Amino acid sequence: MSAAVRTVFHVDMDAFFVSVEELFDPSLKGKPVVVGGQRDQRGVVAAASYAARTFGVHSAMPLRTAAKLCPQAIFVEGHPDRYRECSEKVHHVLSSFSPQIEMVSIDEAYLDMTGTDRLHGPPMLAADKLHHKMKAETELNCSIGIGTSRLIAKVCSGKAKPHGMLYVVPGQEAKFQAPLEVRDIPGVGKVTEQKLNAIGIRRVGDMAAMDESFIEEHLGKWGLALAGKARGEDAGAWFQGAIGESDAAKSISHEHTYDVDTNNVQQIEATLMRLSEMVGRRLRENKFHARTLQLKLRYKDFTTITRARTLKAPTQLDNEIFHQIRQLFQANWRGGAQVRLLGVQAASFDSQSAQQSLLESSGREKWQNALSAADRLRDKFGESSVTLATGMRGGFRERTHENPAAMPGKTKPQGNDQGK
Repeated sequence: MSAAVRTVFHVDMDAFFVSVEELFDPSLKGKPVVVGGQRDQRGVVAAASYAARTFGVHSAMPLRTAAKLCPQAIFVEGHPDRYRECSEKVHHVLSSFSPQIEMVSIDEAYLDMTGTDRLHGPPMLAADKLHHKMKAETELNCSIGIGTSRLIAKVCSGKAKPHGMLYVVPGQEAKFQAPLEVRDIPGVGKVTEQKLNAIGIRRVGDMAAMDESFIEEHLGKWGLALAGKARGEDAGAWFQGAIGESDAAKSISHEHTYDVDTNNVQQIEATLMRLSEMVGRRLRENKFHARTLQLKLRYKDFTTITRARTLKAPTQLDNEIFHQIRQLFQANWRGGAQVRLLGVQAASFDSQSAQQSLLESSGREKWQNALSAADRLRDKFGESSVTLATGMRGGFRERTHENPAAMPGKTKPQGNDQGK
């Protein structure tokens, strides 16, 4: 018997954050809605309804720019706990179709559907079943792309939006992609598009027809990955590994931009504490211990500095992260200068902490147990339900994010895992 042809689904929830808000406030349906903050704040758009997108509003755009483009838009702060709850329901539906799931963000996933024909039928029938079950169990719509690779499936889901299905049958990948513009290839942004246009590549077919040595000469190894994508292959770091295999993060970071610049030391340190908590939470969720911590500090005039410190013993504890970050801040802050943005990053991960003395180990174990218990409370009652006293004065909400803590499909911390 011949091996089954690989079948990959890319399931992308339609305007997910906005759609969830509409579940809680049906009056928003059909209106231009912007999720992520208020029109006069410094943050960026997390999501925009299709009605708002017709005015040029898109994710990652400054909120103030969105307000100028679409003055009549309704601005919503965002409710990360709601999004996590709905994403759990989405994950439950996807799990009923395939055990091989890769949640790449809170609202999109890849499913390996190879060999599931007897259970769910051929690809288009299976996608239709998934569409209906998703709507019935979550009240949300999704778009589904189907192909022999993750790359083709992702391109298809983008072309199928909103609430559509698109299947490229095996062997037709290059023909399907040939007339598409190069920016339709995942990972090609404006800068890369300009470089490709400069050497005569405007369509995906142009890329596929180019000699690989010419592409490598002008674009390096990244160009060779692009050439593979032009043929419909899962080429490049984004698509390496089997579906469901987790690709370990290289760093974890959180930032906060103040609506009003501040030089209030108490407010600044409270913000650093809250950011340290958020980073520590993600470290424990992924069972990482960070050996390098970095502070990001942006002043009112947009001057930005980063300062890092390598620790003798790696950590995943909020209090230890905050202690190091506060020292970096105190050593590098221009006293009295107003601060616009603060960020905390952890990197250089180990899978376990270093051996400690008995006294140090006892103290850290108590903190580990306490913070793991806090994580479990956050899983149940929301990210803002528990915080250390210093961080309570941080004065900012969790940002609406595509890859938040406690995202479905990620392993939750179970008690004290230190040293395991």
